[in-house]
Amino acid sequence: MGFWERTADYLPLLMEGVWLTLVVTFFSVLLSTLLGFVWAVMTWTRIPILVGISRGFVTIIRGIPIIVQLFYIYFVMPEIGINLSAMQAGIIGLGIAYSAYQAENFRAGIEAIDKGQIEAAHSIGMTDQLVMRRVIIPQAIRIVLPPYGNTIIMVLKDSSLVSTITVAELTRQGQLIAASTFDNMTVFTLVALIYLALSLPLTFLTRHLEKRYSQA
Repeated sequence: MGFWERTADYLPLLMEGVWLTLVVTFFSVLLSTLLGFVWAVMTWTRIPILVGISRGFVTIIRGIPIIVQLFYIYFVMPEIGINLSAMQAGIIGLGIAYSAYQAENFRAGIEAIDKGQIEAAHSIGMTDQLVMRRVIIPQAIRIVLPPYGNTIIMVLKDSSLVSTITVAELTRQGQLIAASTFDNMTVFTLVALIYLALSLPLTFLTRHLEKRYSQA
């Protein structure tokens, strides 16, 4: 069979993996966004214990390889009675890992806001919560969007790591097909092209945002 005939045979199985890749990426980004925002706000409060917890968490998570975090959640947690499916462990592992990077993105966005605006808001009686909602977040979003886009691309590519805990996403499907057909060149060429097709739109969007907000 030629390349195109083999491609037609392999694509249906690879597309099943694409669906799981997108699911893992979406929920990992969602979890990392929520947790990252919490860590960033804890730092912004300037309350020593909260700042210490946030910085300690970010330091620890960024110092441990993502694959080790996945192994710990999937293989070690059951030993203390916490049983998760491979998909759940993958999403939680990636979400926690990338929340540390999201926290740094959000912190940079918050700290970029002119402190005079924050002081002015406090002077007219706004609470910290109101200042965060009406002054900081609207301005921080436009600062955070470009690096946020880069983080999504990183999560998409690193979703391949969940194949190591048996999640049948794109990379895992490629491994299974290659193992049964011994057609490594065709299979992994297709896998690479699919990842490229998934990430390119995000790459172009991120560049557009960077260009737009650098001129703002």
